[in-house]
Amino acid sequence: MDSDHSTVFLIDDDPIVLNSLSRALRQRGLMVEAFSSANGFLNSTAHTNAGCLILDICIPGMTGLQLQKELNERAITMPVIFITGHGEVTQSVQALKAGALDFFEKPLKLDTLYQRILEAFEKDQELRLQKLEENTLLSRFQRLTKRELDVLQILTSGAANQSSRDIAATLGISHRTVELHRARIMDKTQARSVTELVEMLKRSGFTFTVLSNVEMM
Repeated sequence: MDSDHSTVFLIDDDPIVLNSLSRALRQRGLMVEAFSSANGFLNSTAHTNAGCLILDICIPGMTGLQLQKELNERAITMPVIFITGHGEVTQSVQALKAGALDFFEKPLKLDTLYQRILEAFEKDQELRLQKLEENTLLSRFQRLTKRELDVLQILTSGAANQSSRDIAATLGISHRTVELHRARIMDKTQARSVTELVEMLKRSGFTFTVLSNVEMM
């Protein structure tokens, strides 16, 4: 993933601000896509692309804070930089607590804003790589059969000294069958140890909900 392909998505209902800021950022070599409303941004595919969002907090209709909340609910991790002409402290604190990268008052200091945009691009790339890793790991666990998942659940439950015979007794199968399932689990997930398997589970976000009625020993 390359920040050269990242875009600044700018939302402001003031056409003068929208045009002047878009022009200033483009002059600094940035790609800019401008929107006059939050709904216009949401109804596009822009939020699926690499980049960051520069957002006026007081836009009419769906406000900046409401858009931020909507993005969070959709698990869209694009970094957000808020701008405002009002200097509302309560709103700025609320925005930062909800994960905004920064909060700028108009008139904007372009040099500072430009640096924060570059940092936002880097953060966006990190988050996208993290999501890619999560999806890759998740797909490995989703390849496991139900019985392999049963073995995995016990194997990574945190209970000490879970031998193949212990797992076999819990599941009502032979310990040789458990060994086969365990080998297939390690092969499909590409884990080199149970410790690594546990870490991969955590990073993938995989859960064992609605699995089987296995009682842990």
